[in-house]
Amino acid sequence: MVTAHINAIGTATPPHDVHAAFLDYVDQLLSGPREQTLFRRMADRADIDHRFSCFEPVWQGGRVKGDTQGFYSLEGSPSTAERMKRFEASAPRLAMRALDDLGLELERERITHLVVASCTGFIAPGLDQLIVEAAGLNSGVERTSIGFMGCYAAVTALRLAHHIVRSEPCSRVLVINLELCTLHFQLAGDVQKILGMMLFGDGCSAALVTAEERGIALADFRAAAIADTAGAITWRIGDHGFDMHLSGEVPGKIARALAAERARNDDGGLLRGRRPEDYGIWAVHAGGRSILDAVETGFGLASDQLDWSRGVLRDFGNMSSATLMFVLQRILKAARPSGATAADGFAVAFGPGLAAESFRFEVVA
Repeated sequence: MVTAHINAIGTATPPHDVHAAFLDYVDQLLSGPREQTLFRRMADRADIDHRFSCFEPVWQGGRVKGDTQGFYSLEGSPSTAERMKRFEASAPRLAMRALDDLGLELERERITHLVVASCTGFIAPGLDQLIVEAAGLNSGVERTSIGFMGCYAAVTALRLAHHIVRSEPCSRVLVINLELCTLHFQLAGDVQKILGMMLFGDGCSAALVTAEERGIALADFRAAAIADTAGAITWRIGDHGFDMHLSGEVPGKIARALAAERARNDDGGLLRGRRPEDYGIWAVHAGGRSILDAVETGFGLASDQLDWSRGVLRDFGNMSSATLMFVLQRILKAARPSGATAADGFAVAFGPGLAAESFRFEVVA
C-alpha cells in the first residue's frame, strides 16, 4: 500500500518581532497596578520570547504607540472588514516566503494539488487562488481550502494530503498552513482575554507531500473529542475581528483526558493500544506552556520529550494551524544528519470541540 510522506517543509514569519511591544501595549491598556502585575507575572511564565506580526510597532519615548500603518492604536479598534483587507494584502506575501524556504522552484511545474488551511482570514477569490497566481502554479491544480478549524487544521490538511496520495500515487500535494493571528488583537481590559491573545503570533508553513519514501511517513490519522467541552475554545466572527474564548479549564481537561487514554490503552484509543514510551518522537502543537505541561502530565512523558514543541513556542508563540508544522520541520531537519533509518513518532494538536487530531509517523532516511 502507498504511504504518503512529507518530503520537505518550509516556514516563514513576518519580519516584525512584536512580543515585547505587545507587553508594553497591554501595560498601557490595563486599568491599574494590580492587573498590570498579574499580567506581567503570567507573561513571564508563558515561556514565550518572540512572536512575529505583519504589523511593525511604533515606539515613542520608550512606549508603544501603535504600528507604522496606524492599524492599531490606544484609541480605537479596526473593523472586521479592515482586518480582512489586511489579510488579503499580507497573506499571499507570507505564503511566498514559506514557499521560498520550501524550495518550490524545483517543484513548481509538478504540483498537482494544493491544500490551504487558515482560520484567520476570509476572502474570495480565496487564498488558495491567490497563492496559485502568485506562485506561478498550473491554473488547473486541484485546490482545497480548509477554514476556521483552528489549531488542529494542520492535521486535517495533512490527512487530506495523505488520502490524495494514497488514492493517486503520482500526486504531488502542496500543503500550506497560514495564519495572521495578530490581525485579531482587540482592545480589552480583561486580563484573562489579553492573556489568551498574548499566546499568538503570525506564521506560515509549506509542505510537499508525495509517495516518495523520504522525510516523514504519515499513518493512522485519528480524532477524539472530550465530552461536554464544546464551549472551552470558541472562535467567532465579531464586528472588530474574530473573538476568541480560551477557557482556563482547557489544560486540566486535556491532562485528565490524556491520563484516561493512557489508562485505557486499547486499539481504539488515541495511543493506538501502545504505551507513551513506545513513541520515540513527539510532535505536539505548541498551544501554550500550560497545554504542553498538560500533555506531559497526562501521558506521563519525560521532561525533555516535548523539547521540539517548547522550542517553537519560545521562538514563535502559538501560530494556530501553522505551529505543528514548525515542530515537524525541526524534527525533520534534526533527523537528516543522524543517518537513522526510521523512528516512530506521535503527533497531536488540540482545538475547538474540545477535540484532538492525531497521527502516527516515522522519520525515514
